[in-house]
Order: sequence, then C-alpha cells, then structure tokens
Amino acid sequence: MAVSLEVALEKACAQILDTSVLVRVVLSGRRKSMETEFERVDIRPVLIKGQVKLQLSHNDGRATTVKNIEPESDSISALLNGGYSNILVEQTESSMTIRITKSGEAHIGYEKKSLKQELTHDKKKNRLLDPSDPFLLEVGISDHKGSIKPSKQDKYLQVEEFLRLLVPTLKNAIEAGQIHSPVEENPLSIVDLGCGHAYLTFAAHQYLRSIGIPVEVTGIDIRTSSRDRNNEIAKKLGITSTINFRAEEIATTTKQSTDIAIALHACDTATDDAIAWAVKADAKLLLIAPCCHHDIQSQMQVSPEPWTGITKFGLMKERLGDLLTDTLRAQILRIVGYRVEIIEFIGGEHTPRNLMIRAVKTNAPPDSIDLTRYREICDQWGITPALESKLPAPFIG
Repeated sequence: MAVSLEVALEKACAQILDTSVLVRVVLSGRRKSMETEFERVDIRPVLIKGQVKLQLSHNDGRATTVKNIEPESDSISALLNGGYSNILVEQTESSMTIRITKSGEAHIGYEKKSLKQELTHDKKKNRLLDPSDPFLLEVGISDHKGSIKPSKQDKYLQVEEFLRLLVPTLKNAIEAGQIHSPVEENPLSIVDLGCGHAYLTFAAHQYLRSIGIPVEVTGIDIRTSSRDRNNEIAKKLGITSTINFRAEEIATTTKQSTDIAIALHACDTATDDAIAWAVKADAKLLLIAPCCHHDIQSQMQVSPEPWTGITKFGLMKERLGDLLTDTLRAQILRIVGYRVEIIEFIGGEHTPRNLMIRAVKTNAPPDSIDLTRYREICDQWGITPALESKLPAPFIG
C-alpha cells in the first residue's frame, strides 16, 4: 500500500511508542541522496527499574553501541527521519514494514504474527560456541577480549545455525542406523568442500568433539594459502591428529570417502562439484548451502509458456533460475537414493544465500515419477544441470 512518507512515519512512530506490545524495530538501508549515521539500528523494549525503556543497538561498521532511551515521540521521529529506507516494526500479534522508494514514496505492508515480547535488559544468548573459544580467535571471528567482532557477527551466526542443523540431523541418522555410531577408534569422517577460511570446518570439529562425538575432519580448498593458514591454526590449537587441510580442487581431490559432506556457499557449479563428489564418495549425510547460480540461468534462453510472463522480468528470471537449479539438485539426490529436504538455515537479514539442501542416504529406490519429472523439467526449459554431467550415467538412469 503506497502512502505519503509523512503518514508512513507517523504510523511507525505510533506503533513503536506502544511499548505494551512492541517486540522489536529494525532500521536499515539508505534513502536516495541521504546519509545515515549508522548502518543499522535495532530497537527493543527493556524493563529497567520497573520502567519500560527503548534499547538502541547501532553499528557504524566498526563497533556496536547500545544505549537506552525514553519512549518519546521526538526521539523516535528523529530516528525514523534519519535517512533509512527500510523500517520493520514487530508487535506481539503483527508486523509492519515500510519501504521508502527512490522517489520518496512509502510502501507499507502488514502481516499477522505471533511473537513474544522479551523485556529482559541483559538478554541471554543461547550460544553453542563460546565467543572466547581459542579457535574463534585464531580464525578471526573473535577479538583478543573473547568477543565476537562486529564485522563477523553474521558469519558467527551462520556457523552457529549450521551446527544447530548438523547436530540433530547427525544424531537422528546415527539412531536410524544410517551412519555408524562413532568411537575414537572409528570416528566419523567429515569433509568440508570449499572450506576457505575454515570457519565452519573448525567449528564442526571443535563443537562435535566437545559434545562427545569423535570426528576426523578434512577441509578442502583449491588455494594453497588457505591450506597453509588453516593447518598452521590447527597446529596452534594442538588438533592436527584429527583435522587437516588440503589444497585441491573439489572435483579431483585425493580424498575418496566420507560419512558427512558439508559445503557452505561454494560458488555456482562448485556446489555441483561438492554434491557429485559426496555422492561418489558414498557420503551418508550432505549439508549443502549453495551460492550463486549462473549455470542454469545462462541456459535459460527460451522459456516454455506460460513462464514468459515471469521471465520477461530479469530479476524474476534470475530467481526462477535459482529455484530450478536447487530443485534439480534435490531431484537428482532423490534419484540416487537420498532423502532430501530444502530448508532455510538462517534468516535473510544475515545472508541472502540462506537456503540449505539437507540429504540423508537411505538407498531407497527412486519412484519412477521422480526421474520422469526431472526429465520433463529439463526438456521443457532446454537445460542440462551441471550436476548431471558430473555424475556417471548409472547414477541417474
């Protein structure tokens, strides 16, 4: 719904000042020809000495500052007029979003929700990884004081959420007999494909071992600089007997087998290399978070009807290409004997690449309809997924 900017900001101010139901506020983005004092402002109500205040958290790109203010219209209006182009106001039973266009017009959206108000001043974070853990310091996520660096907050949350998905999925697979029960003499093998700076590699190793799950972890990345850096960190941490790094291409790595394959944001067809290697290595569990999707998008030269109604818009065609790519990846995994889910592993405010393919090897034969649907999609769009070409013919029939 398009309204004048003045009306939109008045509505936002009124909702923020209703602290009896306010849950949180987020100000982000920058309006055309305006400068914002902070990259982002988060606001939530807190109870201090029996009175409700508004707690502001803002980041200038280097550090996060928190302060408490009175819930007054002048202060809130000043914030709302501070040049931000996106405003989110969440209440216990609804949320309101305001998007301010380049022309200065405001578009308001409403959504029904059921949220809980949290008024605790020092909100306790339920963290899997202690920010003071030596490995977080070594990989550059934490500073020397044992605090997460502001610039690494999103990376830290991505890693934590990845672990929150890995652990229950792994335990369920072990209980179902799909993965062997690990012991020190026969630990689980984990391979991180395209590990880069190895945030996730070290996190999986350290956390799983801390909860009593014996693992041996291998990180694979084409860059020798990454291998040398990460092996040096492992040496400093004294864990070289159970974690190692190799400078190899995913498709031609000398590592031949694993129990668990993980890949976080391997670019474009590198994700297909990771999935193909995992299938051929008989991995029992795959956790794959894809990144950019150029291959299928470049093949979408002619759209079947009635899809031209969508693909005539470049942005929509791009997003449809993303969906086709990961749908076909999931379908191939189903065909070769995996139970597959496609899920969101972290909120979009932390990374736009927040989709995950989670696959558990069951060896169940595919339904004939799975292969038929796969072929129909490929034929209709005139596309050949990179993953298909990376697997020998017997894998996909």
